[in-house]
Amino acid sequence: MSNELIPVIIPAYEPDERLCALVDELISEDISTVIVVNDGSADESYAGIFDEVKSKGATVLKHAVNMGKGRALKTAFNYCLNEYPSMIGAVTADSDGQHKVSDIKKCMEALLEDGKALVLGVRDFDRTGIPARSVFGNKVTSKVMKFLTGLSISDTQTGLRGISSEFMRFLLTEKGERFEFETNMLLDAKDMGIEIKEVPIATIYLEENRSSHFNPIKDSIRIYAVFFKFLFSSLSSSVLDIVLFGIFCGIFRNVPLAVGYIMLSTILARIISALYNFFINYKVVFRGKGSRAFSALKYFALALCIMLLSGSFVSVLHGVFYGIPEVAVKIPVDCILFLGSFFVQREVVYK
Repeated sequence: MSNELIPVIIPAYEPDERLCALVDELISEDISTVIVVNDGSADESYAGIFDEVKSKGATVLKHAVNMGKGRALKTAFNYCLNEYPSMIGAVTADSDGQHKVSDIKKCMEALLEDGKALVLGVRDFDRTGIPARSVFGNKVTSKVMKFLTGLSISDTQTGLRGISSEFMRFLLTEKGERFEFETNMLLDAKDMGIEIKEVPIATIYLEENRSSHFNPIKDSIRIYAVFFKFLFSSLSSSVLDIVLFGIFCGIFRNVPLAVGYIMLSTILARIISALYNFFINYKVVFRGKGSRAFSALKYFALALCIMLLSGSFVSVLHGVFYGIPEVAVKIPVDCILFLGSFFVQREVVYK
């Protein structure tokens, strides 16, 4: 294995002797290109640790203040792209002793086999002895990501990753300065058609993971903020659609119409809410990069189908359950149609 072609990047904030042990073992295993990023650790308390890893042969980059894991990774990416232009990519690892050198080497080998893939060192959260907050956080995030994006990843928060140099270059301008950057990386891989390869690794949690700087509340909010935009667009357009539907029903209820006032109200409300929803989805949610006109054509074809299904089901059910307000019938119908619409938009309209 050519070590220079795949540097090992280790972001570190207030590390302990486990960082020194990791660097020492990497160097002893002939992995000589090790980049450590001091992410604003207090000089007086941690200078000795960074001096030691530097003396072992690691390159140490330094942030004047704590800027977050995402920014630390970008700093290292930029350095590596400039210093090692011929590299295949890099492997990132955590500084707290949770990644074995043998597993780091497995990810390096996987990246050597496929220099275009995103390699993830994934842990087994079904094992006993893992902190409950880690099991819960990882499993929930994995299920949410699969539902919202279609990505089936067993360990979405792993810090052990093999990243191609081409993808590293793209990630320099990706949003996210802290832990959410790693989630954005997964979404970018899907958007760009980059294959994600999972490599099983040891599941190590030392001292109930007390050394982790991951804040379960604050950093989870940052991570799930990536997903909240998916829900905001659909929910806000649904609220707009229902409000407009109620207004139009009040206007046309006593007006003789060939199509029926429920169908007409559905059509008018859906046209307005669909225009709003398309522009939010294209610009913010799915980040459309292709032809807006073609995406619009597919979107409005879908919207037409959903509109007709909604109007038909609400009309039929309102007749069956006579006396129930139209809006009360429409809400459950549209909730079911919303799920179908989301999957079609994700896989077809904005794919």
